[in-house]
Amino acid sequence: QTKQQQQQQQQQEKRGPSEEDIRARFIVRECGLTPQNLPQLVENNPSVAIECLLRILTPLPEAVGGSSGGQSGDVETKEYLSALVGMDMSLHSMEVVNRLAMCRISEGDKKTGGTKPLVHPEFVHRFVSNCLSSCENIQDRNAQNRLVRLVCVFLQSLIRNEIVNVQDLYVEVQAFCITFSRIREAAALFKLLKSMQG
Repeated sequence: QTKQQQQQQQQQEKRGPSEEDIRARFIVRECGLTPQNLPQLVENNPSVAIECLLRILTPLPEAVGGSSGGQSGDVETKEYLSALVGMDMSLHSMEVVNRLAMCRISEGDKKTGGTKPLVHPEFVHRFVSNCLSSCENIQDRNAQNRLVRLVCVFLQSLIRNEIVNVQDLYVEVQAFCITFSRIREAAALFKLLKSMQG
């Protein structure tokens, strides 16, 4: 975030949710988006899916500190994230998860100005594990090679941007890289893992 965006966010937190935030959330809820039809939206229009998910997953400013977040919001958030993890792996699903994983929100402590990830790292790890196993289960070799390349680039992005802790996924990703070592991107990912070890 730029300094100007951070200042705008801090001013917004002091005022509470804007009319625009409330209206956007209402529109997302009223358009019929559910966890069940989220995979269709992700595949057909990932940009809209990202914007909708950002509205759904981002707590309203007064809810960030935990005062009015409510239990139902947590359940709803988990349902949408579970739908995303459970869907078939594709370029679009990785694009949506990558964008969500990059987003950070205020921790609610206005004095320190700290932030935390919009989505919990455990969700990202579950999605990565799903991607790795999806690649191994594809029978068509050309499709498999293409998806392995995409997953490797996706993982490199997550690792370089410090979205995932390499240690948490090391064994699983290392085995994946060895299995697909014939693919240049898997070899590059393996080198990246090794360089972070030493």
